[in-house]
Amino acid sequence: MARYLLRQSLNIVLTLLAVTFLVFALNELTPGDVARKLLGPYATQEQVDHLFREMGLDRPLLVRYAEYLGNVLRGDLGTSVIYRQPVADVLLDRLGHTLLLAAICFAVIVPLSVALGVLAGMRERSPLDRGISVFASVCASVPEFAMGVFMLAIFVVWLGVLPGTSPMRATAEWPVWMQFVLPVAVVTLYDAGYLVSMIRASMVEVMRQPFVRTAVLKGMPFGRVVTRHAMRNALITPFTVILLQLNYLVSGLVVVETLFAYPGFGRMMLEAALAKDIAVVEAGALVAVMVTMLTQLLGDLGYMKLDPRIRI
Repeated sequence: MARYLLRQSLNIVLTLLAVTFLVFALNELTPGDVARKLLGPYATQEQVDHLFREMGLDRPLLVRYAEYLGNVLRGDLGTSVIYRQPVADVLLDRLGHTLLLAAICFAVIVPLSVALGVLAGMRERSPLDRGISVFASVCASVPEFAMGVFMLAIFVVWLGVLPGTSPMRATAEWPVWMQFVLPVAVVTLYDAGYLVSMIRASMVEVMRQPFVRTAVLKGMPFGRVVTRHAMRNALITPFTVILLQLNYLVSGLVVVETLFAYPGFGRMMLEAALAKDIAVVEAGALVAVMVTMLTQLLGDLGYMKLDPRIRI
């Protein structure tokens, strides 16, 4: 186990170095845009060239990358062009909002998906199975922006019972907790549709195994067979996918955060990319890769815990 963790840690470090270099190189290939963005559209070319040299952007790429890595290790991620404050402060603020939304969504998605997937899989081809399968297929097929627009039209425009935006500020009309309802509902329905289908397929396969039939024929209660034997084996395959949803919930909520004006990580990355705010883009890419690698590591460890054969 120690050797495995050491190897995976080295892999994470090498991946982070490779990704940061690629993102840094791609962004820094057009450094003139950075100087122009800082000075504004009315600055002269002479002023832009002067700032270009003053920021040291005329130095070799590898030299600037080494300096960038040193700054990152010291916790200095630079200054944001569009937010006019240190990138670390912006990142922590937006990432905190996204982690809160992600935690709420994850706490709803996982129990809901497991419950519906197990219920559908334990009664294959029953009316309950068909109903859950249709529900999961519809949810997984409707894009996030379309589902968000439908919910806005129904609950905001038509019924007027929920706020249309989620700025994370309490107002006279809408408290903060109500601003989470629509974003959480959209993310939950979209993401749970895929997980329910996967867990249901895994559960169906396990329920057909001889050890399940043997336990039922020996007189063991069907509910105990499902909870003590079938569920544990059925969740082995979807476990990694469930954990990988953390990556989606942290860096993949761009559509939902933009649609509901939620001040999160995905919306920050979109705004930074459109405004060519290189410092924010580089820091955001670093965080996204770290989240992806850590969730993969946790998924592998959990996989080994559920299936002893993997440890051997």
